[in-house]
Amino acid sequence: MIDRILRKGREALHLRAARAVLRTPPIVPTADRVVIFSMIGTRVLLPYLVAVKTLHARLRIGRIAILDDGSLTEADKAVLAHHCGDPAIRSIRDVDTGLCPQGGTWERLLTLLDLRADDYVIQLDSDTVTIGDVPDVLAAIADNRSFTLLGGPESEGVGLLPLPAFVAWRYPDGVPAGRPHIQAAIESHFGCYPDAAAHHYVRGCSGFTGFARGGVSGRSEAERFSCAGEALVGKERWSEWGTEQVASSFLLANEPGTQPLPYARYANYWKQAIGAETCFLHFVGTNRYADAEYRVRTRQAIAALG
Repeated sequence: MIDRILRKGREALHLRAARAVLRTPPIVPTADRVVIFSMIGTRVLLPYLVAVKTLHARLRIGRIAILDDGSLTEADKAVLAHHCGDPAIRSIRDVDTGLCPQGGTWERLLTLLDLRADDYVIQLDSDTVTIGDVPDVLAAIADNRSFTLLGGPESEGVGLLPLPAFVAWRYPDGVPAGRPHIQAAIESHFGCYPDAAAHHYVRGCSGFTGFARGGVSGRSEAERFSCAGEALVGKERWSEWGTEQVASSFLLANEPGTQPLPYARYANYWKQAIGAETCFLHFVGTNRYADAEYRVRTRQAIAALG
């Protein structure tokens, strides 16, 4: 109970600090084929503005596109129009998920796959802060190669593994006992995926990914993976939150040239010390308000925006 109260207090302090982003200059979109895309709602409006403004300030290219989770108000949309260059805002209600689940950010992934037909699309979560230059991302865009944030430091240097090799590396003792997290439940069954040796996987994080323009993965590939994944773990489990992240990582791993970003520079925040070389932080839910780091980095990043 005490920990919950403390977290709520840190969240309130963070939102108070993030409000200063409303006094920073608006994004000026550029006329190129790069889109920074996010699914957001009214609750994360201020953190999202910090996330998108700090990334765009380092990229200096791209325009903004948004998927409304159904909660954005007209006032929110007016703020977004001013600060993000009048971005295209789609409604989650208009997304046909086909053979994929509804919810769990599948609408975001499928919309992204539609957008990539014509543009390089960067998927950006609202709980991220760009704190330095991002040369690896700019190089991937210039070469039209996809990229992904890694899930954790243990994946550094592992690369894109064939599915049987991934299972042997990550789950040497087989499928975890009991009811494991949905990500582990799917991944540990990858040895049974159809034609497993012909497919690859990277343990990535869909909070920050880049999908190359005109890449090989589209809705049909996402639906094919969804059907195969459901067969591995069952319909009930496939509807859980977390399947979209596995799908995103699978699709990216099976595209030529996909680059896992170096974890020392692009990291999820697990309450670790932040190195001087770190340029991007994703404040994942379990540790987002565990301490003051998110608030401190947000305040510093807003100050850098001017």
